[in-house]
Amino acid sequence: MSRLVTDVMFHQFLSIIRRQRSSPRWQNWSLARSSASAAKAHSVTLPAQAQVVICGGGIMGTSVAYHLSKMGWKDIVLLEQGRLAAGSTRFCAGILSTARHLTIEQKMADYSNKLYQQLEQETGIQTGYVRTGSVFLAQTQDRLISLKRVNSRLNVIGIPSEIISPKKVAELHPFLNMHDLVGAMHVPEDAVVSSADVALALASAASQNGVQIYDRTSVLHVMVKKGQVTGVETDKGQIECQYFVNCAGQWAYELGLSNEEPVSIPLHACEHFYLLTRPLETPLQNNTPTIVDPDGRIYIRNWQGGILSGGFEKNPKPIFTEGKNQLEIQNLQEDWDHFEPLLSSLLRRMPELETLEIMKLVNCPETFTPDMRCIMGESPVVRGYFVLAGMNSAGLSFGGGAGKYLAEWIIHGYPSENVWELDLKRFGALQSSRTFLRHRVMEVMPLIYDLKVPRWDFQTGRQLRTSPLYDRLDAQGARWMEKHGFERPKYFVPPDKDLLSLEQSKTFYKPDWFDIVESEVKCCKEAVCVIDMSSFTKFEITSTGGQALEVLQFLFSNDLDVPVGHIVHTGMLNEAGGYENDCSIARLSKRSFFMISPTDQQVHCWAWLRNHMPEDSNLVLEDVTWKYTALNLIGPRAVDVLSELSYAPMTPDHFPTLFCKEMSVGYANGIRVMSMTHTGEPGFMLYIPIEYALHVYNEVMNVGQKYGIRNAGYYALRSLRIEKFFAFWGQDLNTLTTPLECGRESRVKLEKGLDFMGRDALLLQKQNGVYKRFTMFILEDHDTDLDLWPWWGEPIYRNGQYVGQTTSSAYSYSLERHVCLGFVHNFSEDTGEEQVVTADFINRGEYEIDIAGCRFQAKAKLYPIASLFTHKRRKEDVELSDLHGK
Repeated sequence: MSRLVTDVMFHQFLSIIRRQRSSPRWQNWSLARSSASAAKAHSVTLPAQAQVVICGGGIMGTSVAYHLSKMGWKDIVLLEQGRLAAGSTRFCAGILSTARHLTIEQKMADYSNKLYQQLEQETGIQTGYVRTGSVFLAQTQDRLISLKRVNSRLNVIGIPSEIISPKKVAELHPFLNMHDLVGAMHVPEDAVVSSADVALALASAASQNGVQIYDRTSVLHVMVKKGQVTGVETDKGQIECQYFVNCAGQWAYELGLSNEEPVSIPLHACEHFYLLTRPLETPLQNNTPTIVDPDGRIYIRNWQGGILSGGFEKNPKPIFTEGKNQLEIQNLQEDWDHFEPLLSSLLRRMPELETLEIMKLVNCPETFTPDMRCIMGESPVVRGYFVLAGMNSAGLSFGGGAGKYLAEWIIHGYPSENVWELDLKRFGALQSSRTFLRHRVMEVMPLIYDLKVPRWDFQTGRQLRTSPLYDRLDAQGARWMEKHGFERPKYFVPPDKDLLSLEQSKTFYKPDWFDIVESEVKCCKEAVCVIDMSSFTKFEITSTGGQALEVLQFLFSNDLDVPVGHIVHTGMLNEAGGYENDCSIARLSKRSFFMISPTDQQVHCWAWLRNHMPEDSNLVLEDVTWKYTALNLIGPRAVDVLSELSYAPMTPDHFPTLFCKEMSVGYANGIRVMSMTHTGEPGFMLYIPIEYALHVYNEVMNVGQKYGIRNAGYYALRSLRIEKFFAFWGQDLNTLTTPLECGRESRVKLEKGLDFMGRDALLLQKQNGVYKRFTMFILEDHDTDLDLWPWWGEPIYRNGQYVGQTTSSAYSYSLERHVCLGFVHNFSEDTGEEQVVTADFINRGEYEIDIAGCRFQAKAKLYPIASLFTHKRRKEDVELSDLHGK
């Protein structure tokens, strides 16, 4: 058997279908046919309308249909251009792995595992589910550290796993070469399954629940009116609908562009290879664990007593640059020369395979995305247009969970988990260039197995969006990171440092840039620094009358009816009170507001505002991100620099905190100067029309020389904001986090009697109490030079019991200790259910932070906190026991 889906599977499914044909919908659907009848064109009559139309009959489309129908929606049509499960689902290697770096991906895979296990009993269709377990090998200590970090997070969400020795690996798998291993991770509940049979089982269950399924039916384009899905046009007629779901896999990109209003879905296919062998002389048992050897770039699973083995080579081959090339995916051309490095790695790991007969080298397309994370959610430009695609070779593992979350999203308006890291709106149209995607996926595919240490950066598709100061900063030693396509300085390498060795330094321990960032932070606290923050998203909202204020008062949690020139920190909440955005808004005039948001909020925030503003209003929403270069002038001497450049007093008496004024800086006029820094340090934000950017920067640097000015980057900014307990959207705050859970009651106008989105939810939460609280942790017994560093996602323990995970962390150069931020929950020891978290609960606990399996004691503090330090005070002078929280 060389094909993972056989005609037998289809005939087996057909026999089940025949038993269910009492329903009229089955008269139009022949799911599994003999090869002769499959070749004949069959005429079907599509329904004239449906609530939801799903395009794609692979594991993603069938999962969405299954979960929508399970949640009570019945008026659903699923369309497949070929046969069900005949796309990339058909060629899937069938490995279900829960070991993922992102918590949301771990949860999706865990749900998928549980779902697939019970599908056979639910539908009567054999899915080939076998619980084999997985073993992840480590050839280096850094790889073992990476596995330990994953292992810690798996355990706390209820997925059994353990770090094991090479000797234990040999006991689990009989034919592996162990000589180069330093350890491994064993995940015993992982499984293998026939992905095509899973898709057919999901389709069968969905059909029994009322979903109408039509194969051999191609979607030509989606019809849109006034930014809303109204229907689809197929090669067999039109269907009116309210919702459309693009689960078209490798064709999702082209399908998105074919709409009347194009939807950008950045993904690209690459060839993916694996081989199939004859059974071994002593055939492998069905429950033989799957082996993942990321350092060798291969995976190995049992397949009918033999081996199925593939991997992710260093030199992938992008394919299908344009157009819909196949209705169904066929096995592509073999390329043994290309596969040779992976074959060599396999033979080193399993030398006994040298005499084994290889049946076939399978070559099939897999889609990859620009950041190795799948794509799901609603389009920012077309309401009712949802996407689930770009699985990065993990479609089987994610299929069940991703389908569930997307179904929740369609029905309820939001999923039950925070999925921002997977949201389509994290991308803009700028990431959909075919050239960009082709080059980026050639980097992404090898990264699936590459060792990813904290703060690594993509190398392809860079310098896509740059500040007018880019060349000037680059010449001064700026090292760059990328956010939403925008180049941002991490830190500045002094002339005496080795730039090459610094860039190649990768570690889970103390990084080589430690001293550089320390000097930048010190300058921010004692003198003055300049940070280019042009990447921040900037909107202007104006109206001819008072409607701008009226609409914004409803959309934002804080009171924006402030005097002209004042700045308000506020949140943009959803109906559940969670943060859709965290931003600062300056009132420029009675009818005009200037809004500053995080960089990656550009698409999401725009879509949210457009969708919630009155359609017939005289409001004007303009994205002015590119109109202004933003300079953050931080430090006690910032006031001296700006006073000298503007010939105006900039002291707090003349220019109070959170104040905005247009003024001259040097020869340039119309500079928006704001007395805020995003870090809690004294200083100013300068929003400069781009034509003046270079002049103002030069003037600031020239005048600032006498005050000790220097450039600084985002690593210094991160350290400053975290030690000041400042939460950041997308890292600490998300759509499931409310202001009451993170100590931001003062930014909510609850007591003013003004209505705003999320108000009712917050009033209820205030009455009932919160079930998680944002907390600062200061590591006490952690050696910065010798111990592993916390980065993000580390489990938090209170009195030995798991209570949450860190959301961000940084080294505090003022306290000379690591500071972690995260949310503490109160899980009942008896039932495991969440209970109210009080300040007393936080303060009475003894805390530990788990870093790759090693726990470090930590002191917990609530927001707002008393001053942790004053300038020039050292760690030994700080009595942490005297710090008070509310």
